[in-house]
Amino acid sequence: MRPGPTSTRRWRTAAVVLLAGLSLLAIEGAAMAAGSAAGSTDGERSARFATFNASLNRAVEGELVADLSTPDDVQAQAVAEVIQRVRPDVLLINEFDFDAEGLAARLFQQNYLSVGHNGAAPIAYRYRLVAPSNTGIPSGFDLDNNGAVGGPNDAFGFGAFPGQFGMAVYSRYPILRHHVRTFQQFLWTDMPGALLPDDPATPAPADWYSAEELAVFRLSSKSHWDVPVLVGGKVIHALVSHPTPPVFDGPEDRNGTRNHDEIRLWADYVLSSRSGYIYDDDGTRGGLKPGARFVIMGDQNADPFDGDSVPGAPQQLLDNPRVNTSLTPTSPGGPEQAVLQGGANLTHRGDPAFDTADFVDVPGPGNLRADYVLPSKNLRMLAGGVFWPASTDPLFRLVGVFPFPTSDHRLVWVDVGVPGQH
Repeated sequence: MRPGPTSTRRWRTAAVVLLAGLSLLAIEGAAMAAGSAAGSTDGERSARFATFNASLNRAVEGELVADLSTPDDVQAQAVAEVIQRVRPDVLLINEFDFDAEGLAARLFQQNYLSVGHNGAAPIAYRYRLVAPSNTGIPSGFDLDNNGAVGGPNDAFGFGAFPGQFGMAVYSRYPILRHHVRTFQQFLWTDMPGALLPDDPATPAPADWYSAEELAVFRLSSKSHWDVPVLVGGKVIHALVSHPTPPVFDGPEDRNGTRNHDEIRLWADYVLSSRSGYIYDDDGTRGGLKPGARFVIMGDQNADPFDGDSVPGAPQQLLDNPRVNTSLTPTSPGGPEQAVLQGGANLTHRGDPAFDTADFVDVPGPGNLRADYVLPSKNLRMLAGGVFWPASTDPLFRLVGVFPFPTSDHRLVWVDVGVPGQH
């Protein structure tokens, strides 16, 4: 079963990109003008890419729009201040509920990012993109095999309503909207060698899902988007996603295996030798061309050494020959909190300076490296960090401890050097 170009173009009517009427030439001109204003030279220029699972999700459809319709939501104020402190040029926000009109994304800019918080300067993103998420879309099948059809566990991605836990991209650089690719409807079974979950109660392999279920089961628990942005006349593909957590299942490990293969999609997409099987929501096949510049961003819900993910899941990206890992973002707060919180953190093999998420320690996985910003090797890594201040820092109030003022995840950022025009 393949998505057809007619039925799958519907997301385009929901995608929200500012200045949608600009032609490609006009967009390129706007980017060059922005570069001049930023003081770029004929050489390399710096651009900051960031990912933030900001937990801007709500329990009821429409609640996020209502919360953001005034400037008074305390959590959104703190999230905005974190963004204003770090000041990324291109930002992915995970767990940002989708609405078809893009109202939440617009209101967050208008009422929060455009308003300074506690001395932090406002920040304006001229371009933004939202599109549908698989979360909360009913599958019509009993995907969790509990004997009943319906509810969040039987949706294409876990969610109480369509678009819960969605994504939003904000950019100070032009988004080339006509070249955006989405992979919301790519079927898991169409991935060669997919780690389809196995029902341990039966002798047959990889049979947790029936043939009828696999004929409609989508790989992406939210969506995968290839969002090209124009930085100083050079296209950089922001490859954004949010794989499902590898937990909340049983011995069949249906979420763990799905998490692994959601990560794998980008690992294959950036390699022309392995991407031929991939098709987007318009039916176009293949991945990035050799030499294309990209930054993989998102809450991957997988730590290289600790936690519950399938072994090697994040290494699919970290060991990828096209991915630049010459610098790993760190924070002072991660190591401090690992010691203070103890529990599972005391037995972790990974460096707590790399942690990006503050999870339950007893019982639980402890703090993990779950969020990543990974540029291509043809982009030089200049700097990076995890916004996790130490408890003695006045800005610690923006991360805190449970119950968190913002999120249980931390914003991760990387500065890349983009070759200039010659």
